[in-house]
Amino acid sequence: MTDVSDTGFKSVTRVDEARERLLSAADPVERTDRLPLEQAVGRALAEPVAARRNVPHYARAAMDGYAVRAEDTFSASDRSPAVLREGDSPGPNSAVRVHTGSALPDGADAVVMVEETERVEGRSADDGSAELEVFDAVAEGENVAPVGEDVSEGQALFDPGHRLRPSDLGLLKSTGIDAVQVYDRPTVGVVPTGEELVQRDPDPGEVIETNGLTVSQYVRRWGGTPTYREVVTDDERALRAALERDLTKDVVVTTGGSSVGERDLIPEVVDDLGEVLVHGIALKPGHPCALGVVRDTPVVMLPGYPVACIVNAVQFLRPLVKALGHLPREPHPAREARLTRKVRSEPGVRTFVRVATEEGEDGLEATPTRASGSGVLSSVALADGWVVVEEDREGIPEGEIVSVEDWEYAP
Repeated sequence: MTDVSDTGFKSVTRVDEARERLLSAADPVERTDRLPLEQAVGRALAEPVAARRNVPHYARAAMDGYAVRAEDTFSASDRSPAVLREGDSPGPNSAVRVHTGSALPDGADAVVMVEETERVEGRSADDGSAELEVFDAVAEGENVAPVGEDVSEGQALFDPGHRLRPSDLGLLKSTGIDAVQVYDRPTVGVVPTGEELVQRDPDPGEVIETNGLTVSQYVRRWGGTPTYREVVTDDERALRAALERDLTKDVVVTTGGSSVGERDLIPEVVDDLGEVLVHGIALKPGHPCALGVVRDTPVVMLPGYPVACIVNAVQFLRPLVKALGHLPREPHPAREARLTRKVRSEPGVRTFVRVATEEGEDGLEATPTRASGSGVLSSVALADGWVVVEEDREGIPEGEIVSVEDWEYAP
């Protein structure tokens, strides 16, 4: 636990510890479904997959040229070309015109590149076929893609837990597979809370609900199936009913009401129904986040300020959805940039600084956004990434090379 001033919490938990507590309380989804390939992209395999046939399933020409018996070219050279008969079927001292990818004719075992040959105009063999001079000797199998060169029948392709990419689907189809067994997407109930929230046309004192919509779309992008609920007011009975309704989901996530004020009731309701694992996290923006579990269902209680909501969703809900769905938690892509202004942070707190990037005279530059409050949603939408200031630092000086993370990265 870490003491942090001006938070309203007596103590808060560090980010990594909080995340570990949450993940330790969650069991991956074991439900599976068999899907056709065109519906399986982005899903995690539930069983190993092996090739059902060779790729290619026939020997094919790897070059434009002539299919031949290699032994008929052994004496060929620039000075003394081998003279073969050009025809439609291979045989002793004969050649068949082929193109890259063409099936190798029966009886042929090599391909001579077309640039190493010359048709002899005006001269023909005894059977009337044209003659072909070959200036290069080829070995058996030369310029030929053999059966199974790419993939052999029975070859292991992917292990359980592999996240299917579009290129993977093409490979699977080429090996004779048209459907795969995959893990179901984790189901997530998204419950926005707050008596001031409305969906449209706000009166003075009312606020348009955005957190639930945003979180729902992130859940979908991260591999889950969200159910975006109607706003629940700050009433203990209503909140309890909303949580109990969604305990059939794999995860319940609430937005708003997670701090320590009079109207912040969610942690109390969760503690009454189950257990609050963490309340207050050494993270900025967004320390008023709570994590819990009710009847084996993880509950992520996100702050109501939009920026704080997004930061905590990325740090805790994203890895939870990935873990439940058997999906790898890949790091966010990052670019190095030079910081144009110093940033401050509090010791013991992991700080996420929103920045805009642009090319400068000496490379990429990162400028902290002027609007830095946790309620300023535009500071996220208009930022190009964030810079993470770790707990052991008291800010970052101007001019330092920093890593700018793109939290919008989908995988």
